[in-house]
Amino acid sequence: MIRAATIVASLLLLAFIAIPLAGLFVHLSPAQLGSGLSSPTALTALRLSLFTTAISLVVTLALGTPLAYVLARGEFRGRRLLDAVVDLPIVVPPAVAGLALLLVFGRFGLLGPPLRALGVQLSFTTAAVVMAQVFVASPFYVRAARSGFVAVDRTLEAASATLGMGPLRTFAFITVPLAAPALLGGAVLCWARALGEFGATIMFAGNLAGISQTLPLAVYLNLENGDVTIATAISVLMIAISLATILVVRTYERT
Repeated sequence: MIRAATIVASLLLLAFIAIPLAGLFVHLSPAQLGSGLSSPTALTALRLSLFTTAISLVVTLALGTPLAYVLARGEFRGRRLLDAVVDLPIVVPPAVAGLALLLVFGRFGLLGPPLRALGVQLSFTTAAVVMAQVFVASPFYVRAARSGFVAVDRTLEAASATLGMGPLRTFAFITVPLAAPALLGGAVLCWARALGEFGATIMFAGNLAGISQTLPLAVYLNLENGDVTIATAISVLMIAISLATILVVRTYERT
């Protein structure tokens, strides 16, 4: 009885998740899918999404890798609090994240006057898209990288030191290669999260075609305008990307 109830409950939840997603694929014919993805709106949003997510990933790798190493190896007062702060964007609603960015970096935000004095405007620009993506997606990379660094055998690092390798060379040639599966998996997950970012982006960067209208925002705009074909086609594309991302991450987790 318990086994049967467990199977039924599992199948119900699986069906609840899978059927709506599968429904997007069967909603369009191949011709409609092709025309939707080849529309100017979809192509512009795709180019902008690829451009901004590439930049946000580079920024996250450059800043998140040292932070992940500090969290994995450092012993200092307040490390747990810092760890919690890094994870906070994962649980904070994206709209709240966007409002927070707007109230700090917006034209009338906390840093608005000094930024204006320098001739810099961040809100409702492509730069704002990148900032929103880094804010919401970077914790996914930092968490994975932190776990990867924790799992590295320190005796191997100590052995490299006895061979005359300095800390930087040891990090580059010993630590990073050993943690590479976690780093790569985290990077892929971070990129996918940035690609799907919606709430913080629309709050801080708006929904401006060619400037801040990424793929999720294009889905929202086209659905609002009644163009279900383009909205569904973009949704199918993003589901396919998400599925591929999950498979890649699972592959790296098994290595």
